[in-house]
Amino acid sequence: MTKKQLFAAAAEALKNSYAPYSGYNVGAALLCSDGTVYTGVNVENASFPAGCCAERTAVFSAVADGHRDFTAIAIAAGKGGVAGDSAFPCGICRQVLSEFCDSDFKIYTGKSIDEISEFTLGELLPYSFGSANLR
Repeated sequence: MTKKQLFAAAAEALKNSYAPYSGYNVGAALLCSDGTVYTGVNVENASFPAGCCAERTAVFSAVADGHRDFTAIAIAAGKGGVAGDSAFPCGICRQVLSEFCDSDFKIYTGKSIDEISEFTLGELLPYSFGSANLR
């Protein structure tokens, strides 16, 4: 799957985002190593900490289905359910991704399908905390 196809899946998912408080919609599309794609959206709540980001929603859905090996994630975001901003995973989402992904895991973000930037998890979370730190 190309990064444009993965971004298109994220942009399609963002239409289902629930963001009545911020109005900032986010969709994510997570690519598993076997080619399966899981999408996620941000879900806000009046009690703000009770909400969840799109990236974690996608990861948790994949894990619930038995997937643990991921290749890339694309993130589409913007006001009114339309992609238009380059959005990056928050710190908590970066930490969750680092639980399952190596530092070379690809993160795609962009304003449109024709304007996609590519980063690695290692670039966005250079000093991660993981299971090795607990041994």
